[in-house]
Amino acid sequence: MSLEAAEVAHLLLALIVLLTAAHLGGHLFARLRQPQVIGEIAGGLVLGPTVLGEFAPGAWHWLFPAGGATASVLGAFYQLGMLLLVYLTGAELRARRETGGQRTITYAAISGLALPFAFGLAVASAVHTGDLAGPNGSPAALALVFGMAVAVTSVPVISRIMLDLGILRTLFARIVLAVAVIEDILLYVVLAIVLGMAQARGADAYGLWASYGSDELAPTVAYFTVVPLLFLALSLWLGPRLFVRLSRSRANVLERRSPLAFRLVVVFLLCAACGGLGIDPIFGALVAGMCVAGASGAQAERSQETLRQVSLGFFVPVYFAIVGIKLDLVRHFDPVFFCWFLALACLVKSASVWLGARLAGESSAAARNLAVAMNARGGPGIVLASVAFGAHVINENFFTSLVLLSIVTSQFAGFWLGRIVSGSKPLMPGRSGETAGSGAGREPLVEDAR
Repeated sequence: MSLEAAEVAHLLLALIVLLTAAHLGGHLFARLRQPQVIGEIAGGLVLGPTVLGEFAPGAWHWLFPAGGATASVLGAFYQLGMLLLVYLTGAELRARRETGGQRTITYAAISGLALPFAFGLAVASAVHTGDLAGPNGSPAALALVFGMAVAVTSVPVISRIMLDLGILRTLFARIVLAVAVIEDILLYVVLAIVLGMAQARGADAYGLWASYGSDELAPTVAYFTVVPLLFLALSLWLGPRLFVRLSRSRANVLERRSPLAFRLVVVFLLCAACGGLGIDPIFGALVAGMCVAGASGAQAERSQETLRQVSLGFFVPVYFAIVGIKLDLVRHFDPVFFCWFLALACLVKSASVWLGARLAGESSAAARNLAVAMNARGGPGIVLASVAFGAHVINENFFTSLVLLSIVTSQFAGFWLGRIVSGSKPLMPGRSGETAGSGAGREPLVEDAR
C-alpha cells in the first residue's frame, strides 16, 4: 500500500511536469481565445511520443514509464480526472433548463442526432472498419462508437465559446444548449451499451452481467440498454430529493464535517453501483452530477464550487495532459483516414442540423450558424475516444482521429461564431436580440470549455 521514497519522488516529478504543461498550454490557448482543453491536450502532446519521445526518447521513457508505480498511479489520476469531468458535465446538463425556440429545438434534436447517428452506423457497417477495432471491438460496438462520434455535440465547449462572445443569453444559445444536452445524455447511454458489450467479450468482465449474463449478442445489448436507462430514470427521480434530504440531515456527520467529502462519496458510490451492475463507472459519474446539481442554497453552491475548483485545477488537467501523451501522431495517425472521417462527420452533422432548423422555419443563415455551433464535439468527444480506447473497443489510430476530430471541430465553431459576432451580424436573422451584446449570462459550471 506504500511506495518507496524514490518512487514517490519520481511520481511527484511526473505530476509537476504534467500539471505545468497542461496549465501553460491551457493559458496560452485561452489567451488566443481558443478552448482551454485544446491547450491542455497540446501540453501533453509535447510530453508524449510525438515530440519528447521523438527527440529525447530516453528522457520520455524515464519520466513516463510504461509500467511500475508511476504508471499505475498516473493511470488512477487519469481515471479520476475523467470521472470528475463527467460529473461536472452531468451537473451542467442538469443546470441547463432552457426555454424558448421549442420547435427549432425539437426539429434540430431529432434531425441533428438521429440522422448523423444512423448515417454513422450505416457507414461503419458498409465500409470495412476492422482495422479501427481493438481486441474487444465487435462490429456492433465499433459501429455505435462511429455513429456517436459523428452525432455528438459538446455542452461545455460551446457554452464557453458563447459566454466569451457575450451571446449566452440569446435564443440562439438556448437552442444550441438544449439540443446539446439531449445529445450528451444519449451519448453516455450509448456509451454504457458499448462498454457493456466490450466487457462482456473481454477476459476482465465484471459486475452482475459477468456473473449471470449470457455471451449472446441480443440479451447483452438488451441488458446494457435497459439497465442504464432504468438506472438513469430512477436516479433522476429519487436522487436529487434523497441527496438534499441526506445533506440536511443532522445525522450526516460527513456533510457537516466536509461537504466536499460528502459529494465525493456520492460520486464514488454511484460509480461503484454502476460497476456492480456491470456498467462502466463513467455513467455513475454522469448521474451523480445530475443528482447533486438539484441541491440549492449557499452551502451547496460553495461545496460544488470547491469540488469544481479542485477538479479543474488538478484532476481534469492531468486527464487531458495524459490524453495528449497518448496521442502518437508519428506512428498512429493516418492522415488520409482522418481527412475523410473529418469531412464526413462535419458534413453529415452540419447538414442534419441545418435541415432540422430549416424544417422548423429558421432562415438559411440561422440554420447555418446552428449547424456550425452544434458541430463542436469538445470534451464529450474526447471522453468517448478515451473510454472506447481504454475498453479496447477501438485501436490507437482511431483514438487519435477521434481526439483530433473533437479539437478541430471545437476550434472551427469558435472561429465561425466569433466572426459572426465581431461583424455585428445577427445569429438568427428575423429574430430580435440575436447579436453580440445580448448578454453574457452566468458562467457555466464547466467554465473552461471542457
